[in-house]
Amino acid sequence: MREQLENIKKLASDDIQSSRSDAELDAVRVKYLGKKGLLTGILRGMGQISPEERPVIGALANTVREELEKYIEEKSLFLREKELSEKLENEKLDVTLPAKKKNIGKLHPISLVENRMREIFIGMGFEVVEGPEVESAYNNFDALNAPADHPSRDYTDTFYISTDILLRTQTSPVQIRAMQKKKPPIRIISPGRVYRVDELDSTHSPVFHQLEGLVIDKNINMGDLKGTLALFARAMFGERTKTRFRPHNFPFTEPSAEVDVSCFVCGGKGCRFCKSEGWIEILGAGMVHPNVLSGCGIDPEVYTGFAFGVGLERVALLKYNIDDLRLLYENDIRFLEQF
Repeated sequence: MREQLENIKKLASDDIQSSRSDAELDAVRVKYLGKKGLLTGILRGMGQISPEERPVIGALANTVREELEKYIEEKSLFLREKELSEKLENEKLDVTLPAKKKNIGKLHPISLVENRMREIFIGMGFEVVEGPEVESAYNNFDALNAPADHPSRDYTDTFYISTDILLRTQTSPVQIRAMQKKKPPIRIISPGRVYRVDELDSTHSPVFHQLEGLVIDKNINMGDLKGTLALFARAMFGERTKTRFRPHNFPFTEPSAEVDVSCFVCGGKGCRFCKSEGWIEILGAGMVHPNVLSGCGIDPEVYTGFAFGVGLERVALLKYNIDDLRLLYENDIRFLEQF
């Protein structure tokens, strides 16, 4: 048995030495040291020798196993180093070649405008609230005091999914949801995507973005609305920006107004940008109609409030002096990378 062990050691050493890959080396390991290997087979015959020789043969067998494991480990290390050396020799990198340019993404102009508006209104204490784009006709029209014959409810103006379900035409339904769930005081903004049946041209799109604002509390008046929007306009367009309110009509506010800002190109003197008027319309606003408040379970005798809505695309066009709305949606990298 001693001779058998010495013979296995010699044969295994030769096979290890002649191995040219990790796969061949692993096959040698299994052949001699595996559960059905030659060395394991020798050890299973230990019962046939005398008790006096068993410790000696056992110690020799363990020595042979340890030496073979060491040879295998050394050979494995040699093969890995050889493979790395050949790889380094064959794969060369020319460090003098110019590096490949990696384009870094930028925020879209609409995202830039929305983020800035969020920053401004959050700084005033407003909370951001969002709602679904697929909305009920009740939240989109009825709860906002729009009469059944209002032109905006017509199929030529609104995308209906069914008689009672539609794609929201404004983010004002979020205000309804907020008033139904929250108790005054309420101070929220609701940015989001809205839909209206319209042809796509330089100033119109069937899909666009709005940001609505709502404040409900005791003793809220038109002066609070004007002060809030004046602060917003200065933060958005510059400290010298002035605001102007013009009477208008919205079903969900009374009184209602369209809000202009002084032209930030000419400072209100009149130029081609503002069509020589010195003013640019940016949003609609007004005091929340008592019918809207009472419909949401808020007592109009105790609470009052104001609401406003601004189109993000319009602000983006004005702020970045873009003359065609379609440029915002064409995904032209040459245009978008300017921002």
